[in-house]
Amino acid sequence: MGKKITMTEVVSRDGLQIEPNFIETEYKISLIKRLMDAGVKRFEVTSFVHPKYVPQMSDAEEVMRGLRDRPDDVTFCTLALNEKGVERAISAGTDEINFTFSLSETHNGKNSRRSVSESLENIKSLVKRADEVNIPVNVGIATGFGCPFEGIYSPDRLIPVVTQLTDWGITSILLADTTGMAHPNQVKQTCQLIIEQFPGVRLQLHLHNTRGMGAANVVAGIEAGVTQFDSSLAGIGGCPFAPGASGNICTEDIVHMLHLMGYETNMNIDKLLLISRNLEEKLGKSLPGQLMKAGKSTDLHSKEWQAVTSK
Repeated sequence: MGKKITMTEVVSRDGLQIEPNFIETEYKISLIKRLMDAGVKRFEVTSFVHPKYVPQMSDAEEVMRGLRDRPDDVTFCTLALNEKGVERAISAGTDEINFTFSLSETHNGKNSRRSVSESLENIKSLVKRADEVNIPVNVGIATGFGCPFEGIYSPDRLIPVVTQLTDWGITSILLADTTGMAHPNQVKQTCQLIIEQFPGVRLQLHLHNTRGMGAANVVAGIEAGVTQFDSSLAGIGGCPFAPGASGNICTEDIVHMLHLMGYETNMNIDKLLLISRNLEEKLGKSLPGQLMKAGKSTDLHSKEWQAVTSK
């Protein structure tokens, strides 16, 4: 058995949040249940945010309630941005709470109407509340590699904020390439720097495939020592407050690649493909995932098809 890579499925939160038409609660619940059956063990299920800004997440409590009887080995993370969101997440029975801020002052201001330092102070108080009820937290650093307003960063730009987070006792940090600007060398260099300087941190990557570098960046992250990645079924999603932030790396595409490379994910690729094709039908449009169109590399075509294509 190869090295284990953990994938966090974000389709029901980051994936659906920018869809213009509301997806009914029952479908979201069914989607997550089918993904659990396909072997997914870790989810970012929903976000406890104001429905005015993200209407797709207005049913957060209902979704969590519909998934109350989940297996013990499945972890549900939810996103919260303020005290009210944290209290809602606690009441809903979340396993872990995700907090986020942007490394870019410009993007952070557009996303949260705060400076980076103000967002960090807010996160500090929210983490304290989660600690009081023994709920683990993950802190996401959006635009962690670059920002469409400020350009690509040097890896050193992360050191002061990661230092601050670890000083507060935070050990799980998620580094996000929010608009898909990062390239493999940058990802490897940045992850190596964080892992070397902060050995107590569990580093996760949240990558987007905006410029077609998502899969290569996964490999670069693995080479640097990262073993946990976010992904979205069919490659859907993106931040509504970041220009050009198209879909996340595609779950089934990445799982297919990892399996071919000898890594273990615990997921059934055939079941994932059925679910992604159903999602495409549900949304009524072509979705970014490639495997759902081309099929697995191990799929063989008939001799009749070989004869036609050789002419």
